[in-house]
Amino acid sequence: MSYVAHIEESACAAHGDCEAIAPEIFRVDDVAVVIADGPDELMLEAARVCPAVAIRITEQTTGEQLFP
Repeated sequence: MSYVAHIEESACAAHGDCEAIAPEIFRVDDVAVVIADGPDELMLEAARVCPAVAIRITEQTTGEQLFP
């Protein structure tokens, strides 16, 4: 399975938790930005710790939303 991260810019408060957990996937400036793919579990963990729930994870092939 391969996951894709999407940032809801209007919800992102740039806390930086996603970048702290997965700096190879996320960068935070004014808002978080997805900069690369990475391990599915790492991407999912970063989404889970986002206090603003601004990261949506989908399955690449089907588009099924996995989180939140």
